[in-house]
Amino acid sequence: MNYAAELTSEQGVPIIYLKDRDRAVEVSILPSLGNRVYRMRKRGADFLHYPPGELPDHVKDPALGGIPFLAPWADILDERAFWANGKRYRFNMELGNVQPQPIHGLLTDSPFWQVMSLEADPEGARVTSRLEFWKHPDLIAQWPFAHEYEITHRLADGVLEVRATIANLSAQPMPVAVGFHPYLQIPGIAREEWTAHLAARVHVIADAHQIPTGEMRPLDIPNPLPLRGWVLDDGLTDLERDSNGRARFAIEAQGRAIEIAFGPKYRAATIYLPAPPPDENAKFICIEPLAAIISGINLAHQGKYRELQILPSGGEWSESFWVAPRL
Repeated sequence: MNYAAELTSEQGVPIIYLKDRDRAVEVSILPSLGNRVYRMRKRGADFLHYPPGELPDHVKDPALGGIPFLAPWADILDERAFWANGKRYRFNMELGNVQPQPIHGLLTDSPFWQVMSLEADPEGARVTSRLEFWKHPDLIAQWPFAHEYEITHRLADGVLEVRATIANLSAQPMPVAVGFHPYLQIPGIAREEWTAHLAARVHVIADAHQIPTGEMRPLDIPNPLPLRGWVLDDGLTDLERDSNGRARFAIEAQGRAIEIAFGPKYRAATIYLPAPPPDENAKFICIEPLAAIISGINLAHQGKYRELQILPSGGEWSESFWVAPRL
């Protein structure tokens, strides 16, 4: 059979492999490290950046790379608190699971994911994992909404679909501000030679601390964007979509490319392009699918953001994005 799905271990670390043999694509996922996509390879070339090191070292001292999941909020908040249903919830900084500048949520390295199903058939290879947020006191103390996440990774036709579902089990409506942080690269080609294609019309204007001010401007970043000489940590919204409702971003160079397409409920993107380093440890660009702009929860309370999605009690939120490498 063309497709395969396998749960095994590498250097003592559980790892899931999804394989599309006909198209020579393999996806590796680390369920015990935030259920993170670790690698995506096509014909042995890796289209996701990950810091160098051994897997056991990454588990002991996690660094961001691959495709981390950011929840319950993505990227930065403007204070050590968030607003929901007209109430301010202050983080308990003594618990140690929120950074001094609250960033990337609570789950990027979480070991609490459980593999629910793993299968392959003639249509594709897939794995579904679940995190029951409400079972963990140190999590619920920071984000006091009983809820759970389910993520399905599906590899078919050489394309990885990542579908996230949130079930709100609490008695109160819950804001949705999740996202993912894909570290994309074009293997074998210097980053200065890459070109990015941005599917957005609006630039989210931020202050000196990268917190959006509420101001929005027509996109003033070149599109397509040759990456040479650019440094970005910018939000985009009003995404351009195809007939299927997908916003298609990409980077390409010398006939190689990787595309990332957002489903309709991912209403914003952050483009993270750090300054070129003296070594190879940051040769990437991040194009992040986000349910809301940075600090959108608090900006909505301030009346500066109108697109915050709210999940009612007992409701479910579900959306996908797709990653497709090309050689």
